[in-house]
Amino acid sequence: MTEEQGQRIVLATRNAGKVRELAGPLADFGVEVMGLEAFPHIEEIEENGTSFEENALIKARVVADSTGLVSVADDSGLMVDALNGRPGVYSARYADDWQSLPGESRDQRNIRKLLHELAGMPEARRTCCFVCCMAAVKPGGAAMTVRGVWEGRLLTAPRGENGFGYDPVFFDPLIGKSAAQLSRRDKSARSHRGKALRALLARWQAFMTA
Repeated sequence: MTEEQGQRIVLATRNAGKVRELAGPLADFGVEVMGLEAFPHIEEIEENGTSFEENALIKARVVADSTGLVSVADDSGLMVDALNGRPGVYSARYADDWQSLPGESRDQRNIRKLLHELAGMPEARRTCCFVCCMAAVKPGGAAMTVRGVWEGRLLTAPRGENGFGYDPVFFDPLIGKSAAQLSRRDKSARSHRGKALRALLARWQAFMTA
């Protein structure tokens, strides 16, 4: 890896918000973060792994191979104890087999299916967690993965207007709020993605110099 390549990495997403989230902390290491918008030749990457780690590694390896730069990718989702860990890696497309109601978003449809499956479930059995895995891969193949977990339980109805995905029904008992009731800063301090990002940064220098 050249010195120039060591100062730039590619985040395997076209989500500008995710790029900004990683760019700030890594700037302290003298690293420039780019998103996939800088590499239009890279097509949609199929995430066919059976775990968050596998999916993150799949994306990071494809991007590292395609760009010749260190790549970072993440995969995340919701795991519900009463559903044996579902929806898990299928969180984003959990209710794709359900017909949408008029004006209903994909996130809202996912929540509707989830609450239907847990209808009548007592509070004590509505435990769940958000999981985020981040993978960093060098062009030569060296890789590391980190994991962040946010424990909580599922509400019986959405609460809050912030966030996305399952945030409105994910309740953090330690702070007494749903994920969708938190500010961006407070959510980052508690969330699975925030924890994974801090774990990645803690190991970053050792990974890059190995």
